[in-house]
Amino acid sequence: MTTPSTHDVTQLLNAWSAGDGQALEKLTPLVYRELHRVARRQMARERSGHTLQTTALVNEVYLRLVDCSRVKWQDRAHFFAVSAQLMRRILIDFARSRGYQKRGGAIPHISLDDAPLVSEEPDVDLLVLDDALHRLAAVDERKSKVVELRFFGGLSIEETAEVLKVSIETVVRDWRLAKTWLLREMSGAS
Repeated sequence: MTTPSTHDVTQLLNAWSAGDGQALEKLTPLVYRELHRVARRQMARERSGHTLQTTALVNEVYLRLVDCSRVKWQDRAHFFAVSAQLMRRILIDFARSRGYQKRGGAIPHISLDDAPLVSEEPDVDLLVLDDALHRLAAVDERKSKVVELRFFGGLSIEETAEVLKVSIETVVRDWRLAKTWLLREMSGAS
């Protein structure tokens, strides 16, 4: 099976935004594989025995995307950026609900071994990362978005630059600075 062109996906996204229900039916198989790849990458970082499965995460993202039918999609990268935000929210909500259920115990951990490193620690608490990202967003929204798109969305540097409408060099610089900032924040260093 060949990979659909960015243009094909963008056309279907625009048709879906305009209310064409058949466009969504055509779009779903074109983006499902990539959504599943990103979700599988996210779930690989979670603790073993996690009750949320990759397919369930993709399905939850899909359900939330269907509710976003009035979004004016810019292109394929914009779609996957929104999908990355949704995956982050779903995983954070799940981690919070697990924490409440266990009264603080066994909060899911996210391993950053397979992702570009944010810290030297092998496992990072997803809630701690989320809190640090919120603090980073208060200081520098764009750097926070770079982390979200790269880490949660699995977007390349080039795709991240396209979504944020900045140069590749800016994304590389923001990514490097954001990782350093997050490492400091998450380690409790001043």
